[in-house]
Amino acid sequence: MMNIQGIQLNERAETLLRLLVRRYVSDGEPVGSRTLSRESGMDLSAATIRNVMSDLEDLGLIHSPHTSAGRVPTQLGYRVFVNTLLKMRPPDDESVREISESLGSMKDPDELIGAASDLLSDITRFAGVVLLPGADHAMLRQIEFLQLAEDRILAILVTEDGRVQNRVLFMGHKYSPGELVEAANFFNAQFAGRSLNDVRHTLLLEMHRDSDAMNRIMRTAVEMAGQLLGEEQAEVGVVVSGETNLLSIPDFDQLEKLRGIFDAFKTKQDLLQLLDKSMRASGVSIFIGEESGYSALTECSIVTAPYEADGRCIGVLGVVGPTRMSYEEVIPVVDITARVLGNALKAMH
Repeated sequence: MMNIQGIQLNERAETLLRLLVRRYVSDGEPVGSRTLSRESGMDLSAATIRNVMSDLEDLGLIHSPHTSAGRVPTQLGYRVFVNTLLKMRPPDDESVREISESLGSMKDPDELIGAASDLLSDITRFAGVVLLPGADHAMLRQIEFLQLAEDRILAILVTEDGRVQNRVLFMGHKYSPGELVEAANFFNAQFAGRSLNDVRHTLLLEMHRDSDAMNRIMRTAVEMAGQLLGEEQAEVGVVVSGETNLLSIPDFDQLEKLRGIFDAFKTKQDLLQLLDKSMRASGVSIFIGEESGYSALTECSIVTAPYEADGRCIGVLGVVGPTRMSYEEVIPVVDITARVLGNALKAMH
């Protein structure tokens, strides 16, 4: 017997709920007692099945749309199905090969993240979303300083996720190549592996210290890195692919539903907060309907998974589709794509 959120189901009810959800996901039509009787493989009378359906409806797991004799899952019904009745289907070999080959061949982090979003959309036929690593999570790998002219230095910042930022600094002073190497070495020894926000905060404190208390190399490193990191980093963003896939889904046949979802994709603020919340979760997260907390997404389910580089979570990717989705197919695709993306970013280091 299954017990979730105070709901108790016996084996018979579990079997019929599982069948109903899968049939509705497959066909998009309310499921009747006759269909369940035919497919259950259990020797149950039509009256018995109707009684079980009535019990599931009383528990809020299914409901009857309009005056139809058939039933469809509710948000709670999907949640019970996902939490306790789901049997994962591993992605087919072709999908796994497509993910590995497409992401493994990329050399630029931005292209790689865009490709991951596209792949999620192409494979699931829903919308793919990827949260880009931002200043809160990006970790410093190293800084290099190169002399360009009398008073200009090229500062190169590399983060752990493989991103590279370049900026020309106007120092008003000429440094020898040796001094620049020493300054970079000092800086990297002090700050490598720390978040850019943490580095920026520490630099601000250092720059207000008595410069006479610093040796020249330390002062040079702080001054140049302070210029490079003095400005706030751009806000983290969300890459969205395949929004138009949702146009062909019957569940979104009402224009108002689609308008709200597309507005969420356009502004990205709701998605950003939802994906940021997912970063703190372990493994795959699934938000069904109102569980997302955002009115525009109440007709949607969002399946997400964090991706890592060098053991640190640096972003989240996922799929946005209807609540009537094949969770057992979508969840493994999202999970594997996150793992492959993390490995591909690590390989760029």
